[in-house]
This record gives sequence, C-alpha cells and structure tokens, in this order.
Amino acid sequence: MKAGFVSLIGRPNAGKSTLLNRLVGAKVAIVSDKPQTTRTRILGVSHRAGDPDPARRGQIVFVDTPGIHRPMHRLNVRMVDQAVDTIGWVDLLVVVHDAATRTGAGDRFVLELLDRAEAPVILALNKIDRIAKPTLLPLIDWFRRQREFDAIVPISALTGDGVDGLEKLLWERLPEGEPLYPDDMVTDQPERVIVAETVREKLLRHTRAELPFSTAVLVDGFEEVSAEAAGEAGADDRAGDAGGLLRLYCSIVVDRTTHKPIVLGRRGARIKQIGTEARHELERFFGTRVFLDLHVRVRTGWRENDRILRELGLER
Repeated sequence: MKAGFVSLIGRPNAGKSTLLNRLVGAKVAIVSDKPQTTRTRILGVSHRAGDPDPARRGQIVFVDTPGIHRPMHRLNVRMVDQAVDTIGWVDLLVVVHDAATRTGAGDRFVLELLDRAEAPVILALNKIDRIAKPTLLPLIDWFRRQREFDAIVPISALTGDGVDGLEKLLWERLPEGEPLYPDDMVTDQPERVIVAETVREKLLRHTRAELPFSTAVLVDGFEEVSAEAAGEAGADDRAGDAGGLLRLYCSIVVDRTTHKPIVLGRRGARIKQIGTEARHELERFFGTRVFLDLHVRVRTGWRENDRILRELGLER
C-alpha cells in the first residue's frame, strides 16, 4: 500500500486545476481560462485501495496550488505563499507548464524556488494538444538546461493524453504508507468554500478579463431547511428532489464602483445568468434544491484587507 502528498505547482493558467480534476476523477477545483483562478491550496484525493495492480494500490493526495507569480497585492502575496509552502513538505512535486506559451523569467522564478525542494520533481508539459510536435523537443531541452528533473512528461490535462503515464511515474515514486484520508473523501474543502468557488467560477466565465483579479465571493448565509419547512415555504421542485432546501446568501465583492454594473449586466441579466448556472451546479453537488441569493458589494482595497483575506482562507 502506498500513500503520499503530491503538489501541483507552476505559473498561473498552466492547467493545474484541470489536471487535478483529471487525476482525482471528480471536479474538486474550479476551472477558468483566466490566470490566477486558484487562490487557495486545494486537496484532491485519488483512492486506489482496490486497484488490481499492487504497484498502484493506495492513495494519492494531490495539492493544487495558486499560480506562482511576482505578487503586487497582499492577496497575491498570500496566494504565492500557499504554493511555495508546499515545496517543503510534500512527497513529490509536479511542475505544470503550459507548453503553448513561451518560456522566460516567470519559469526561471518558479524553478529557482525548487532549489529548496528535497522531494523528487517531475515536469509535466501540459496542453500538448495545442502545439505542433516539432516544438516539443526544443521546449524539453530548454527545461533540461535550467535544472535536473526526475522525469519530463508531455501531457494534455484536457484530453487525458499522457496523464496515465504521469500517474504511473507518481505511483512508482510514492512512499509506502496507509491511507491518509477516508475512502469517501475527495476534497478537504468546506461546503461554504465549495459554494463560493462555484459562484466565482461562473463569475469568471461571464465577466471581462480585467475583473477576475479584483473580485471575490463571500458566503454570508448557509441555511439548511427541512423538507416540511421547505414545503410550507412553497419551494419548487427544481432538482426533482422531495427533500429539503439549501438557502445560500453570497456577496460578490468588487474593488471599484465601476465594476458593479459589469457584474450586474444590463437589467441584471448577467448576475441572473451567473446565479442560475451556479445554482444548477450546486443542486447537483448537494443533491437537494438550492435557493441562491447574490448581491454585489463594493469594497475598495479589499485585496489589502486582512479580514476579507481571512474569510477567503488566506491566513498569514
């Protein structure tokens, strides 16, 4: 039996969260084409206790981390701290690089941080479905000139190409050990965090490129209503579930007053679309009907606000 922690690190928008979801076999991290989507460390657990192959029997706890970049706000500092912190305590490190982007100073910055790592380091060249094959060898050569890797694996987290090979390498290097988490657990995220991140994913999908960096979602209320009370309140049967109702109240926090109408959309159409998509996904996740109330609040300078950062799980 094998068990251990594997950290996924790299620059923003390298595809770490897509890879995490692929490796775990479930959606545990939100995904967006916007950089810096992941803001906190997320655990995703892959259970293989009953695998017929003894070499792949056990549990891998994947740690998805925020993209490493040079921070400009207190928010960004704490995001990068979460990623860098994992380098010192995990059993394996997987550096995820977007093969469709140019290499440069940002990659060197990430690789310099790995000098403190004692764990084996594997390089996953992601998004190979978006590049021409002749460009792959020069990319591999560039990384080999920067430092020594335990292995270099071309993959596509989106299509799954090469991911089995990456998993095989991980299992080969994982230490012996008993499972670290219960076999019915796929993530350590509290329900409130799942709610906030689901809303934020839909927000990222429907807003302009400059907005994601200056928005956050806070859960103001989380109330479970019994089936009897939900029936008395006249709740509909959207999810096809005769059970209770989950009442969720969330604030979408923006940094400027000019951002509020962007989130709301014309006559409230955009925030309604965000709420509808988030509610449907949350109903599937919780297996019950959901009432989701969204409000937009302006909090100028929130990215430097310790209280809000603590609410987002970004403790110092």
